[in-house]
Amino acid sequence: MRRRDLLAGFGAATLGAATPARAAGPAAYRRGNGADPETLDPHKTSTVAEATILLDLYEGLSTYGPDGTLVPGAAARWTTSADGLTWTFALRPDGRWSNGDPVTAEDFVHGFRRMLDPATGAKYASVLAAIRNAEAVNRGAMPVDAVGVAAPDPLTVVITLAQPTPYFVELMTHQASLPVHRPSLARFGAAFTRPGNHVSNGAYLLQDFSPNDRITATRNPHFRDAAAVAIPQVEYIPTPDLAAAVRRFAAGEIDSLDDLPADQVRSLRKRFGEQVVLNPALGVLALMVNLRKRPLDDARVRRALSLAIDREFLAEAVWGETMLPAYSLTPTGLDNALPPPVMPGRDLSPLEREDAAVALLREAGYGPGAKPLTVELRYNITDNNRNTMVAIADLWRPLNVATSFAATDAKTHFAYLRDGGPFDIARMSWLADYADPQNFLFLVESGNDGFNAGRYASPAYDALMRDAARETDLEARARILYRAEEVFLADLPWIPLLHYRHKHLIGPRLRGVVPNLRGVSPTRWLSLAP
Repeated sequence: MRRRDLLAGFGAATLGAATPARAAGPAAYRRGNGADPETLDPHKTSTVAEATILLDLYEGLSTYGPDGTLVPGAAARWTTSADGLTWTFALRPDGRWSNGDPVTAEDFVHGFRRMLDPATGAKYASVLAAIRNAEAVNRGAMPVDAVGVAAPDPLTVVITLAQPTPYFVELMTHQASLPVHRPSLARFGAAFTRPGNHVSNGAYLLQDFSPNDRITATRNPHFRDAAAVAIPQVEYIPTPDLAAAVRRFAAGEIDSLDDLPADQVRSLRKRFGEQVVLNPALGVLALMVNLRKRPLDDARVRRALSLAIDREFLAEAVWGETMLPAYSLTPTGLDNALPPPVMPGRDLSPLEREDAAVALLREAGYGPGAKPLTVELRYNITDNNRNTMVAIADLWRPLNVATSFAATDAKTHFAYLRDGGPFDIARMSWLADYADPQNFLFLVESGNDGFNAGRYASPAYDALMRDAARETDLEARARILYRAEEVFLADLPWIPLLHYRHKHLIGPRLRGVVPNLRGVSPTRWLSLAP
């Protein structure tokens, strides 16, 4: 879904070539980037392909370092009040837009207000929900100047939150938090994103946009750290056809790819060696269960279905090791978190899991020698998704589960779930917007109908999530979120299947790429071999 259904970033430091040496390429870094952006208006974007470009064109109050860690961006430093509700960001005095104008606190205040103004129609407005009055403003219930952001002087941004938010600094890297050049927006309106009109405050500035071919950006001479930006030009090349993109990579026409065809990964590893990069990502693939339908409202049935799924087989045979088995909702490596709890049955052999599943189903009145369980698996069409669902149906067959399928395109699939369409079990995927367990666990809070289409409603779970939202001690908060996930794993409103991995091709002349869970690699930190 939006950013969560796409993967971005890169995976490894300088990598050696495993194919015949290619001639030295041009000075431009040719970056395979999934798809053409729908827009380069930072407050209207919604995909990773767009976010990758905006990370080079703009700089938020915070940003990402070369290894994906959070570092100061347009703000040199920040402080937080004792109650965690007031954040004060001190802007760098040498911050400049690409036309030489100074970057001011009002630019950020205007950006936040524009993002939350319902007239903007921002798809990502919910990212800023932690800011005081943000949700009310976005609903149109309050004026835009009621948003809890202020600029007491040109170099200070003060943001007041509705509740403590320990991951708030990472939200300031997101395109929802980016400033816009107010004079350009006032002069050109919606056309302010076009080459020639566009003014940005990041390491690069927009040079050209040729649809279905490439977007070109050049080094911003007014960027505060322009002297340290090694690559003078970057070309973002849309690569919707992954097989064709691999051929272009092999021919030396593209320096890196941000995705690979999963069914070809083994052959690609043989062909390209260490240029194929796989590393964990902050995402989960799961089966959402409709708890309003019998017998799926019986936790024993859900546990039985989960136990019968061989996640190692799915990861290796179906996904070509481009995914990892998931025995929890949250992946490992999140900030402000304990290692995630593990669902029961993790240490059993496949045969032992099957026996335990049969026993649970029989308790519920289904299974071998009893009434068959009939379920429909609904999913969005891709080769990998279809193969996954067929494999799961085969794994359920020994339990006397009769499985049918309903497959649609991704847009229809997620809209159907969001709009409350009837279903039994549906594919769901999620890639984190920020590296905190709350960004996974909030998905199944009661009332979150946009994502919680199965209508899970646990008073105990909701109470723990409320407690975590109020807790300012990070260690105590991590323990509360751990207990919430334990409740989730006991109830299994979603059945976690796999955790995502970033999968990329990195050419031999590209230097400085570092693997990281967030999957980000801003061009400003990279270089090209001579």
